Amino acid sequence: MKRVRINVGKIGVVTKNGDYQRVLTAGAYWLGFSENVNTYEMSNMYTSDIDLTIMLKDEKFKDLIEIVEVKDHEIALKYEGVNFESVLEAGKYFYWKGWMDFKFIKVDLSKVEITEQIDWVIFKNTSVEKYIRCFEVQSYEEGVLFVDGKFSKKLTKGTYYFWKNAISVTVLKTDMRQLQLEISGQEMLSKDKAALRVNFYTQYKVTDAQKALLDSKDFEKQLYLLMQLALREYIGTLTLDEMLENKDGIAEYVSRVLKGKANKLGVEVIDCGVRDVILPGDIKTIMNQVLIATKQAQANTIVRREETAATRSLLNTAKLMEDNAMLYKLKEMEYIEKIADRIGEITVSGSGQVVDQLKEIFTK
Repeated sequence: MKRVRINVGKIGVVTKNGDYQRVLTAGAYWLGFSENVNTYEMSNMYTSDIDLTIMLKDEKFKDLIEIVEVKDHEIALKYEGVNFESVLEAGKYFYWKGWMDFKFIKVDLSKVEITEQIDWVIFKNTSVEKYIRCFEVQSYEEGVLFVDGKFSKKLTKGTYYFWKNAISVTVLKTDMRQLQLEISGQEMLSKDKAALRVNFYTQYKVTDAQKALLDSKDFEKQLYLLMQLALREYIGTLTLDEMLENKDGIAEYVSRVLKGKANKLGVEVIDCGVRDVILPGDIKTIMNQVLIATKQAQANTIVRREETAATRSLLNTAKLMEDNAMLYKLKEMEYIEKIADRIGEITVSGSGQVVDQLKEIFTK
């Protein structure tokens, strides 16, 4: 016989000729002939070459061991106290009771939603991350969740976690901010067959993410097509001159048409406008010539009108001077004063008749 001691925090398993005999807790013991003891740390998981089915028939051993059985479609999250430690995959695991504060949370990976009470920080752990699907919806977005190809629910802003398995999980997202859609250089024909290019914009906002993403395939392309058709429909009913005179009417018409149809796409049209109307080179040259001729005719009309007014004013002045000698003399003096303003010096030579004539002019 021999004496053995099992220290605190350890467990002894006694075997005889390779067969399990009994389990020993902390203390001193005598072993019989051919008996051996293997010690195990209670802080570690228990593994043994002995058939555990036989060992579990011993009630003392069964009371000392905790069995964690993880099925094929499961994992178990192992915690030591409040701290996450590791992931247990499919299999049987044996831990000693009463020494370490172990806790296990079993997870059913055959479902999609995470219903277990698990801190989301654990999902960032590298050992757990491979079992997680993560989707993020920004504060300016809305999303829709599809599970196995079927619509499940709408998603507002936030981060969403799902278990990873054979079931497909998809999240479609759309921007809920005010957006702008532009038609650049769109070639169109007016009623009088004038070819022109139009740059047009539409400001819109998604109001129903579910309708925009589920009921329509690529709602932006459909909105773009509706803009094109409305532009062609309106411009095709106007001549070039009518369209250039009523550019604002284009935006009003397109906006009115789009608002009714955009609601079916889950979109609200906020504003529309024509950015540019680009004419072909030959038409632009002709219109410039017409503009120059029009402005020249307007200028000629103004000049003639001013000349007529000036002539009429002279005629009225002449009639007044003809009837009033004093007015005639004042007008004469006015012109002499203007002449005198432009003359710096007057030199008079000759007989006294010249002086008398000047005196007569200014004193008569």
